[in-house]
Formats: sequence, C-alpha cells, structure tokens
Amino acid sequence: MAIRSARPGTVRPNRPNRIRAAHQPARLPPGIASVLSVLSSSAVVVDSNDRVLRASAAARAFGLVKGDRLMVTELAALARQVRRDGEIREGEFEVPGPGGRTTSFAVRVAPLGAAVGGGGLVLVLAEDQTESRRVDEVKRDFVANTSHELKTPVGALALLAETIEDAADDAEAVRRFAGKMRQEAQRLTNLVQDLITLSRIQAVEPVPDPRPVELDMVVAEALDRCRMKANARGITLASSGTRGLSVLGDEDLLVTALRNLLENAVAYSPERTRVVVSLKRASEGNAELSVADQGIGIPERDLERIFERFYRVDPARSRATGGTGLGLAIVKHVMAAHNGRVTVRSVEGSGSTFTLFIPLRNAHEPQEGLK
Repeated sequence: MAIRSARPGTVRPNRPNRIRAAHQPARLPPGIASVLSVLSSSAVVVDSNDRVLRASAAARAFGLVKGDRLMVTELAALARQVRRDGEIREGEFEVPGPGGRTTSFAVRVAPLGAAVGGGGLVLVLAEDQTESRRVDEVKRDFVANTSHELKTPVGALALLAETIEDAADDAEAVRRFAGKMRQEAQRLTNLVQDLITLSRIQAVEPVPDPRPVELDMVVAEALDRCRMKANARGITLASSGTRGLSVLGDEDLLVTALRNLLENAVAYSPERTRVVVSLKRASEGNAELSVADQGIGIPERDLERIFERFYRVDPARSRATGGTGLGLAIVKHVMAAHNGRVTVRSVEGSGSTFTLFIPLRNAHEPQEGLK
C-alpha cells in the first residue's frame, strides 16, 4: 500500500484535550453522523481502541468493516499513525472480494474532532477506484492498439510510394503498385471511419434524440450495402420474418450495426453459401434481429472476447478481407446506446448466428412475410 502524508492539510488539535479517561465512551461530534450519511465514499469513524463507532453501508458491503472492527490491517495501521501525529494521510490498497475479484480503493484518513494522541477519533474515507482504473486501462490499451493498427497501412503506403519511385519507368509496375496503394488507403479510411463511429457512440450513450425507426428499412438498407461484396463471392443474402416492427433510436447507427454483422458473415463464409437475416418479435417487448451464416464459426475460447476492440479470431484472414477489428465493438456499443444487447451462438466449422435484441416502440400487431 502506498501512503502519502498530506502536510498542507495537517490537523494538530490542542494538546490539553489529548487524554480521555479510559472508561469514558467515545462519541461522535455533533452533526458528524448526518454528514457521513450523505457521503458517496465508504466512511468509517474509529476510536482510540480502533473500535468502529460509525460505518457507512458501503464500507460494510465492501468488507472494510465487520462488527466494530476494521478488517483491513493496512487501513487500521494507517489510522493509528494519523491518531499519533495528527497528520492527514492518503493511501491506496486493494481488498479481495467474492469470485476472485479485487476492489481498489483510494483512501484518505484524518483526525476527527479536537482530540489527538492517545484518545482521538479518526475518520477514514475510502473511494472505490476499480471502475475508473479499468477505464484508464481500456484507454491505454485502445491508444496502443490504435497506434499499432494505423502503423500497418501507413507503413505500407510509404513503402509502396518508394517502390513506385524506383519503378517510374515501368508503367505496368506503377499501375500494379498504385492499385495496392488504393487498397491500403481504403483500409486506412475504413479504420479512421470506424474509430470516429466508435467515439461518437461512446460519447452519446444512450441515443440523445431517439426517433421512430422501421426495422424493415434497416434490414433493406444493410442488405443493399453488403450485396456487392456478397455477389463478388457468390454468397446469397436473404431475409425473412416479421414485418412492421418499429423501435426508437438512430437509424444510421442501427444500419451500421447490422451492416457490420453482414460484412463479417460474408467475409468469414465460404463461397456460394447463404447468409440470412431474420426479424421477429421476441419476448419482453424486444425485436429480435439475427444474422446467420454457414461460415467457419468461432472457437469457444474466443466467444467471450470477440466484442473487444481490435480482437480478431483470425488476424491474417481479417487483414486479408480489409477488416479493422472494430466492427463487433461498434455493434456492442450501438446496442448499449439503444438499451439493447447482442448475443452470439457459434459452432466451429458450422457457422455463427449473431442476434440483436432491441426494445420495441409499440405493440401493434405485425404483418407476416418480410421479403
């Protein structure tokens, strides 16, 4: 545990109040209980015997306090140091929790009231930093991964430009390398666009101005955008299910999510197979929008990670198809922005089915036979 003395905020109460009879029960100063009850941090007040006089519900829920005792040895030791010299101290420590999870705390310990030395009360404030640290780690990983992903097309463009310069007198070589430059430029464009989309979604969760969206239109638009790639590989795109389902949200984002699922299905399916989009009314007032393919499937070990940014089941194949590694992360965030969710079922070698669950806007009876 890291401990820091906060000398500018040191509290040195008057020495005459230092000694209190051992038999006299410790009491909280007036108003302290009310203040502690509204603090968002886990708050604990201990007396000169390290006995807990007051503890917030959060402190007990996190396991910092049990009965009338602090359960974290380092925290109790820090409280004793503060009681001895009256200096405010700060520290960081971790508390093991259920299921092997660990909770990280930033703690601040200060004298409370007028007594310092052998008989002072001490206030302990512990702030749960687990989520903020996780977010910081995600940001660091995101920056590192983005830098790595950008280096590939940028480096390729630089190398191809040098090659063209060296082959300036060979028209055929110039045309060939120029074509490869266009491919790398398109890959770079796709990556930047996906980064912009992902940033936009995360910044506005949930959708700030939801509007009625007809899912029939979402399906039709997504299929239209993917048809050229599918035709080039002899893959048939089809749709079936329920007509007239409507949700509240952002049509462009929903089209983007479905298009990403369709493009993945096309990219990871053998030629002359079939990809089917199904739409129906599900339970709990949701629309269920599924994309099923006859592709290579996803290994079970990868199913929990496929929605992570830049995670690829098959990196070589993904790069060959121009994938950015952000498509499924975008799908996940689009669903979160619409108060929905995405699930996946897959058997390696037998295809995959991705399903979007989106809250319905109304309860009118749908028509059958979506074409």
